[in-house]
Amino acid sequence: MHPSDPNVPRDVRQVRQERRQDLALVELLRRHTPRQPWWLGYLDTGASDIVFRDAPMVMLYTGWRYVLIEAGPEQAAAWRPADGWRSWKRTDPHDPMFWRNWKSTELPDLVFPNDRSWLFSTLWDDDWSCIGGSKALIADLLQDPVLGPQARRVSSGQDATPPGHAAQ
Repeated sequence: MHPSDPNVPRDVRQVRQERRQDLALVELLRRHTPRQPWWLGYLDTGASDIVFRDAPMVMLYTGWRYVLIEAGPEQAAAWRPADGWRSWKRTDPHDPMFWRNWKSTELPDLVFPNDRSWLFSTLWDDDWSCIGGSKALIADLLQDPVLGPQARRVSSGQDATPPGHAAQ
């Protein structure tokens, strides 16, 4: 089922709900971050928009290629819209993926502030995200009326895969 509504199949996007969650998360992270640059990472999957396709890439995790850009919270919530970008790897404008972001979020795949006080990450083949940060940030996340119902606390030694999901 879809992460935002258990009655909707996973392959059906709820763009308005996803946008509401994205903006709530950015605002939560902004409240817990002193004024400073953020790093936004866009994973080159071949299927989602990396925003700056001519920018140099860095290798992270197990050799995955990311475009990593220094920006801020305003850009995190705006640079990869759900609709309206043209997939540069698609050539047929009648292909539904030609104009759409297939991800269940508009946010970058990786986000962290310059001081590295927290980290937000969505892996390319998962339909959930992980966030690490201070106890106060996690407490606020769990109590947030938009984000809290979809969140759960996980300890560092615990499997972070949400119930009902399979890690890819």
